[in-house]
Amino acid sequence: MASIGELAAAPPEFVQALTALRRAGPRPEVALEEIPAPARLAPYGVALSADVFEKTAAAQRPAHGPAAAFFHTPSEEATELATGRFILLFDPAGSPVWDGRFRVVTYIRAELDAQMGNDEMLGTVAWTWLSDALEEHSARYANAGGTATRVLSESFGTLSERPQTIDIELRASWTPADSDVTAHLEAWADMVCAFAGLPPLPPGVTPLPRRRLT
Repeated sequence: MASIGELAAAPPEFVQALTALRRAGPRPEVALEEIPAPARLAPYGVALSADVFEKTAAAQRPAHGPAAAFFHTPSEEATELATGRFILLFDPAGSPVWDGRFRVVTYIRAELDAQMGNDEMLGTVAWTWLSDALEEHSARYANAGGTATRVLSESFGTLSERPQTIDIELRASWTPADSDVTAHLEAWADMVCAFAGLPPLPPGVTPLPRRRLT
């Protein structure tokens, strides 16, 4: 697997994609960090984790290392609202399943209050955020698919006083049209912010109530 710091042996098209990711300008609430990419999904890949923090509490400080251009690091006092992963895969031979050489695989999770978490339209809303974010950023793609899941957590015994919580999780993937994936990362970062309940959102979409992840 080629990471940001291992470009010498990587195909030029994958290097172009990494450069495109570096150009992305996510919102300051989004703290990005490079993490190990899955080793068995494709010959080449890069993975980023994201945590979304309150804008009023977020504070950037310099990052170090070969992927430093990605990072927006919050202060320790910032309140975390949502988390996710963005993985860009590349297979020089192409994949009939992807219908292309690149594939974006993502995961987003946010905690909801009970009222919003029990909304029957929640999964549809979550999927709409994905398509709307990609369209808003003019990110060209094909073969998008995904699953929205509600996770109910209840505590018992000595933990019975803990309130019931509901998480929304979205797992999605799509095929970028080419190596220019700047808009794809920016769209995904906006989608994580939407899960966190941060404005602005596409017209007509109601923000999720803000809840701190535990």
